[in-house]
Amino acid sequence: MSELFARLLILRTPGIGPAKYSALIRKFGDVRTAADSLQSNTAHCDMVRREMDLAAQLNIHYICDDDSVYPANLRMVKNHPPVISVRGNIETLSRPIVSIVGTRHATGVGMRFVADLSREFASRGFAVASGMAIGCDTAAHRGALNVVGTNQTIAVLAGGVDYIWPAENESLYWEIVARGAVISEMPVGFVPIATNFIQRNRWVAGLCDKLILGEADINSGSMATARFAIEYGREIWAIPSHPADSRSTGPNSLIASHAAKLCSGVSDFFGDDKTSAKSEKNEKNLDSENSVLDALGTIPVSESVLAQIVKKSVSEIKRELVVLELQGLARKTDTGYVRI
Repeated sequence: MSELFARLLILRTPGIGPAKYSALIRKFGDVRTAADSLQSNTAHCDMVRREMDLAAQLNIHYICDDDSVYPANLRMVKNHPPVISVRGNIETLSRPIVSIVGTRHATGVGMRFVADLSREFASRGFAVASGMAIGCDTAAHRGALNVVGTNQTIAVLAGGVDYIWPAENESLYWEIVARGAVISEMPVGFVPIATNFIQRNRWVAGLCDKLILGEADINSGSMATARFAIEYGREIWAIPSHPADSRSTGPNSLIASHAAKLCSGVSDFFGDDKTSAKSEKNEKNLDSENSVLDALGTIPVSESVLAQIVKKSVSEIKRELVVLELQGLARKTDTGYVRI
């Protein structure tokens, strides 16, 4: 049997994960002998062969942890995936990696800030890693893809590398396959369950040199990713948010406890960038009429809080909210306004 087949035969055996896989290799001395010891039946062997055949058809590559192209940071994590599958450009995994994560319910302002950061990192040779969820993850990937070229971003999936989730990000998935890399530790064709997303978050943290946390509730998956990154000794940055918004509790708590550095913009990482500043100014001028809309999300925000966020008077905020309601873009609730 081939060594890759032997590795997958072990890993696809129920009850065997990275820790037991490593223990088997240590016990028997090599992969093939360890695989033989399991005495897998014909059905199990055929299942692994079908997966490998499907991967070949879909141009999906397997990378083992002793391959030179296996992500170096991930290899250093205890009980890392012994084999990952990759769809797209394998070269992306060799770049320095920054992970950027945050809530699925991000505000427009929060997503634009993340996209700007991501674009600047990608323009300087970094690959931006995230989990391809809607909201902040999507902004991170799209920001990186705004840079001309390839190898700018990595999507880490909870299911098989061919399983597109969420469905709303199908077009983003194919853009990443074409110009970055999609990776997973799960079998090709695997449909994820809840626990797989936590494991996905672990590898998003494990890949990077530094992690940047955007808007995130205190008990969110993004905060779990940040905690994994802290455990792995990664450099942590957090983007502060308004304390009245529940999406601020994650990043603000990390800053307050000194677990993360406060991220105020691109200059924190690359110094004073006049080109970037000019670009941000032009974008702000173009979108200034939407500043209130950008500040709204799925969590109700009061007029007074909106006034502080966008730096306008309450009377100006009220006038703009009336217009947004008439346009069907915002809705008033008992505790504030939400974006529709």
